[in-house]
Amino acid sequence: MTTSTSKTLIAVLQTTLDGRILEGGSEWVDSWADGLELLPTVDAFVLGAGMFSGYEPFWAAILGDRAAAAEMLGRDPYPREISYAQVAARTEHLVLSTTLESVSWPSARIVRSIDEIRTFKQDGQGTVYVVGGPTLIASLLDAGLLDELRLIVHPILIATGRSITELLGSPRRLQLVAAEAAAQERVTFSYRVPCVR
Repeated sequence: MTTSTSKTLIAVLQTTLDGRILEGGSEWVDSWADGLELLPTVDAFVLGAGMFSGYEPFWAAILGDRAAAAEMLGRDPYPREISYAQVAARTEHLVLSTTLESVSWPSARIVRSIDEIRTFKQDGQGTVYVVGGPTLIASLLDAGLLDELRLIVHPILIATGRSITELLGSPRRLQLVAAEAAAQERVTFSYRVPCVR
């Protein structure tokens, strides 16, 4: 639960109509920068180690080696991807991992437990973008630390990949805040996560 002196943790997931999330590349995702456009100005990012292993080189290439980024994407980077990379380069990143020894992303640091994220959340105000992956997001939901969940739902059924519901420790009821049609026949949903008493 967010108090007036704690940070708001908001997760954004790109998902298929059947609720599947593919970690890493996916041809049905237009841009991994789309999640940031659904948020107010963010003060920090939180990622799991699995997500960060691809995140770090991808956004570094967008910022520092556009030719390599274009090769990864199969196209030139979009302006919103360049903007995301610029924001990410100057914004604190917490990477939850028990195994990573170090990170080279200049604004990143490793945290070893959900309790460290809880302490970070309670230390001042701001907005935190929980980038993922799905295991981290499920853990934050189970721990009562996630305040909002925003979904970018793509009009595709794939029947593979993970579903966040497979990872949750117990059912959670969410409160719908907004539902909007978006580009490329996508729909975005914003949910508030009520605190568990």
